[in-house]
Amino acid sequence: MPIRFLVPGNVRHGSGGNKYNAKLAEHLTALGVNVVIVTVDGDWPVGSPADRQRFADMLDGGTTVIADGLVASGAPDEIAAAVNAGTKVWVLSHMALADHHDLEAKALAAATGIICPSAHAASELEAKHGMQNIVVATPGAEKANPAKGSEPQHIVAVAALLRNKCQTILVQALSEIQDLAWTAALIGSHDADPSYAAEVRAAVEHYGLENRISITGELTGDALEEQWHRADLSVLISRSESFGMSVTESLAHGIPVLVRQGTGAVEALGDSRAGTALDLSDPGNLAGTLRTWLSDHAQQQTWRNAAMTARERLQGWDTTAATVLRALERPPR
Repeated sequence: MPIRFLVPGNVRHGSGGNKYNAKLAEHLTALGVNVVIVTVDGDWPVGSPADRQRFADMLDGGTTVIADGLVASGAPDEIAAAVNAGTKVWVLSHMALADHHDLEAKALAAATGIICPSAHAASELEAKHGMQNIVVATPGAEKANPAKGSEPQHIVAVAALLRNKCQTILVQALSEIQDLAWTAALIGSHDADPSYAAEVRAAVEHYGLENRISITGELTGDALEEQWHRADLSVLISRSESFGMSVTESLAHGIPVLVRQGTGAVEALGDSRAGTALDLSDPGNLAGTLRTWLSDHAQQQTWRNAAMTARERLQGWDTTAATVLRALERPPR
């Protein structure tokens, strides 16, 4: 089965959605599928008439298409026309759009089916649009060498510097426990939101933490692996998160994680007990939890042991790809 995989051209930093798309394509190919990735430029999620026409041109030919929701949600008419002409169009919705409710609803309703990376993301779509034809294909993870950790303890937050990711909240919490020994690294793109990235740098300077918190920029390959190797705790406290692949990447290295309650990152952490989900409506909860963890060696060991157990149970990307492929091979509704 040939598959054309349409991904947005206007997300240039290392987002979870981009990583998911690349890994899904790689492992569908490993299952023997002919996957062609096509980057669709445009001002998505809405796009200009020319952008939508460019998208429509990629839908012809009666083939099977997976279209990232950031592109597809802005082009319901184009999806409907393609499906009516015999093209199977599956929308890969990483996260419901914050805006453009009606446009997204029409696009999803017109599609052959919907793929979501988590039950959390699927339930959001169901709540917003009443969608039922959703296949959940949670991200895989690749088991890595266990982290060695550091002395003092090293905390990492792996996410682009975006307001939703709340790195300034983490910096403030760390400023409240300066009496304890720790270092931290904020690992993610400066370029996704330069204004917010400047706020993060300013917060680090305001609290005088330049020698304890490093802002590394986006890292890949050996440089990222070195940060994982040094880490003792990972933090992902986004206000919204469809899944949070950095959570399973943390667990893949045997590193426990702090996440925010009410987000898909809780689903990624699962019942592993390798960390905890925090209610951050109380601004003191994060600093208090970090203080307890840094001061309690028994808790450190308990969380570490749980993360190492979770590391052995992580789903692979081959399972993710097989789930998607089974859905795509079903007869259209």
